[in-house]
Amino acid sequence: MKAVSFNEYGPAEVLKFGEVPMPTVGPDEVLIRVRVAGINPADWRLCNGQFRRAFRLKLPFIPGSDVAGEVEAVGSRVTRFRKGDGVFALLGLKAGGGYAEYATAPEDAVAHIPAGGDCDAYGATPLAGLTAWQGLVRYGGIQSGQTVLIHGGSGGVGSYAVQIARSFGAHVTAVTSGGNAELVRGFGADEVIDYRTKDPFQGPKRFDLIFDTIATESFKRWAPALKKSGVLVTVNPIIGKVLPRFVTRMMGIDRLASFFVLPNAKDLTRLGELIEAKQVRPHVQATFSLEQAADAQILSEGGRVRGKLVLRNEGW
Repeated sequence: MKAVSFNEYGPAEVLKFGEVPMPTVGPDEVLIRVRVAGINPADWRLCNGQFRRAFRLKLPFIPGSDVAGEVEAVGSRVTRFRKGDGVFALLGLKAGGGYAEYATAPEDAVAHIPAGGDCDAYGATPLAGLTAWQGLVRYGGIQSGQTVLIHGGSGGVGSYAVQIARSFGAHVTAVTSGGNAELVRGFGADEVIDYRTKDPFQGPKRFDLIFDTIATESFKRWAPALKKSGVLVTVNPIIGKVLPRFVTRMMGIDRLASFFVLPNAKDLTRLGELIEAKQVRPHVQATFSLEQAADAQILSEGGRVRGKLVLRNEGW
């Protein structure tokens, strides 16, 4: 099959397009003919070696965690899927494999795409969408009527988080740049704070839940914006484990949840239902061919992507 891989760490130029062996299908796995693969910042961080200490990759490595397409084959113990089913999946960062014509995923990381579903939308969703879902629902305990602040409302995770929070009936304030304000309002944000002209941490409003989707601010900065019983959720997977509870309370944060997204078919199915119901509308800024993966990663590295980027296999 054709795929994009790297055999050494470095900039996007180390990505090479060519022939590689087909993946083998384990008894609990699904072989997916990939139609669309999502691009995520984690992909180029793996490629340039930023995650080298956290993830030991076997080189050559095919990046890509987000895929959507159709089932080509299933393992002997797979019961929920059959050949020809439309599916989307989160492969996991360490597993990779998305920048290819075919990829394998455990059955419990795969969900169905409804007939007629937009493959680009579903292919863009797994990593960013699941991060938003798990941050708000599993760790944040979001409830109807709460006031929620989304830091990074126009990015990959933030664009899903704004829409998911609205689907729960929360009042959503999003932090973004002024140039993205209308886009974020289109996602359903009730209020938008332009961080270039207003400090989102120092206003009079207090929030029940703050979701920091980009982890660029110190936790002391967040404390004044939280209600006394509020919860701060961050995509920084380490800080919650290294900061004792008494330290966060000294900062004025009653509850701090930090996490790393995990594949979960039930969560992915729920996201698919929201997409089908048009309560969540994945925003794809640009589409590239598989051969243009390096160009897509360079654009992602710039840090100004609105929503998501995807790769599309031209053979479909």
